[in-house]
Amino acid sequence: MNTIEDLKSENLPKHLAIIMDGNGRWAKQRGKLRVFGHENGVKAVRATVENCAKVGIDFLTLYAFSTENWKRPKIEVETLMKLLVSTLKKELSTLNKNNIRLNAIGNIQSLPKKAHEELQEVMAKTKSNSGMTLTLALSYGSREELKQAIQAIAVKVKNNIISPENIDETVINSHLYTHDLPDVDLLIRTSGERRISNFLLWQIAYAELYFVDAFWPDFSEEHLVAAILNYQNRERRFGKISEQLN
Repeated sequence: MNTIEDLKSENLPKHLAIIMDGNGRWAKQRGKLRVFGHENGVKAVRATVENCAKVGIDFLTLYAFSTENWKRPKIEVETLMKLLVSTLKKELSTLNKNNIRLNAIGNIQSLPKKAHEELQEVMAKTKSNSGMTLTLALSYGSREELKQAIQAIAVKVKNNIISPENIDETVINSHLYTHDLPDVDLLIRTSGERRISNFLLWQIAYAELYFVDAFWPDFSEEHLVAAILNYQNRERRFGKISEQLN
């Protein structure tokens, strides 16, 4: 079994993003309610965050709650929001101990008042940490993010702040939720599903994609190491050919 020590420190993904999928199905397999899966998924989050910090990942982004997730049964949404609050409270000391800065992207104003306040408090109390940046995508949808960016740019063009011919990738990046994050290098999705589900569509343009059959509550250090080892054995060409890279 490969461990963190087997990874090459000089070739790590700078920005790792994870679609944490399969909590509900994991619980269903055990004859439990979906909530049981979400509760156990928190344990996988804790372990993965600590392992990524140990590996030396600079930026970790977790797809925690999408804009579409608001359509789920009310009891499940309420439970997820309560879990968010309780987890943030419990993990503040761990974040600070590991020098991790908490960040959030998405329409976080749409979160329940208590969840929003707790999120803001933990972000404020970790903002000086200089190690890994942990970003939670909450009430996040990539199409909504892109729509808002386009609208903001359009207003600036209308007001002669930006000329249309000067709109480039840098301008677009500066209007996204992720304006202070680098592009994603490696995207992992658990549960065996092979789709992106409206997550960081612009930011994963050249990301390596890695799919894991395990449901999120079962995602372990072994799965993480396997994904990063796979990444380290790929040739990232960014549109070029191998000879140009060499």
